[in-house]
Amino acid sequence: MDMPAFSLEDKYTQTEGKIYLNGTQALTRLVLLQAQRDQQAGLNTAGFVSGYRGSPLGDLDKSLWSICELLSQNNITFQPGLN
Repeated sequence: MDMPAFSLEDKYTQTEGKIYLNGTQALTRLVLLQAQRDQQAGLNTAGFVSGYRGSPLGDLDKSLWSICELLSQNNITFQPGLN
């Protein structure tokens, strides 16, 4: 039985079928999905996400950093805050 090829990035890029992700990864994907929905609606938008480490969503910054190139391709800027 052949297994389909997959990547850990599928949780952010796959458009069909099942994906497996945790809550932080779901929030990260939500940023990308909003950009895609805007583009499909013919809107020319950009995104900006900021926050500080140690917040209740402390792992969100790590998740966003891990896909910085994908964010850039979707015209989204992630700027970690300083506290």
